[in-house]
Amino acid sequence: MESEVILSTDLADVKLFKKGKVRDIYDLGDEFLIVATDRISAFDVILPNGIPCKGRVLTKLSEFWFDFTGNIVRNHLVTTDFALFPEELQKYVSILEGRSMLVKKVETVPVECVVRGYLAGSGWKEYREKGSICGISLPPGLREAEKLPQPIFTPSTKADSGHDLNITEEEMRGLVGAKVAEEVKKKSLEIYKVADEYAESRGLIISDTKFEFGFVRNEELILIDEILTPDSSRFWDKNDYCLGQSPKNFDKQFVRDYLETVNWDKTPPAPSLPQDIVWKTSEKYKEAYKRLTGKMIV
Repeated sequence: MESEVILSTDLADVKLFKKGKVRDIYDLGDEFLIVATDRISAFDVILPNGIPCKGRVLTKLSEFWFDFTGNIVRNHLVTTDFALFPEELQKYVSILEGRSMLVKKVETVPVECVVRGYLAGSGWKEYREKGSICGISLPPGLREAEKLPQPIFTPSTKADSGHDLNITEEEMRGLVGAKVAEEVKKKSLEIYKVADEYAESRGLIISDTKFEFGFVRNEELILIDEILTPDSSRFWDKNDYCLGQSPKNFDKQFVRDYLETVNWDKTPPAPSLPQDIVWKTSEKYKEAYKRLTGKMIV
């Protein structure tokens, strides 16, 4: 049975902190409540359709990966168990259960920490034009979807709306300082390595992904936001992998590919998605979750 699609939340007596492209964040005083809606964005524009089960996949998969990578870096997750949520939230069970998490409040590091292990997307486009990705030179003769000699770290600026912008590591150091820049790079590459190895054992390749970090009160750097979901990562079917072409994917690249076929200039408002695209996208998200965790979301 498909769950109800939730495009927005309105918890009347709970303080709204902000609405992002996908998440609604509420201020609970000592903690934040993060609600993953079923909104989907592409090219940094929120689409009018929701994707069934998407918010629940993002929440449960992030929970899985937070636990999996906890020995590398601590994270902001307090709990996803709705029974442990504050009393004032219990009346919102139909909205929150399965798609929300309580997290620690942090001071956010203002960069997206992108790790690329394969040539794909904008990286493939830049490589064809310049022989590099985000200014990092790569060997000549690489093909689309080819595994890079080693994963590369390509930071970008964070944007609540509009496009994130790629920056150099030197520019990142200017934004956050040399020590923080080195630490987030090191942790990002470590997480990607162990996650990609695990994903391959489950029949998926993580082509690229992004991480976000923040500082808690004791100045400890921790992992925040979501982690290794179909929204923040490019997942490929290992069995379908073939050099020279984009493999079968289990992420929102499927939506981007569709939007490239319609007459849209990638500025708001975005066009509606056909129902078959909506359904197939939902199935891809659920399949990614199933492959990675061995569990199902229905």
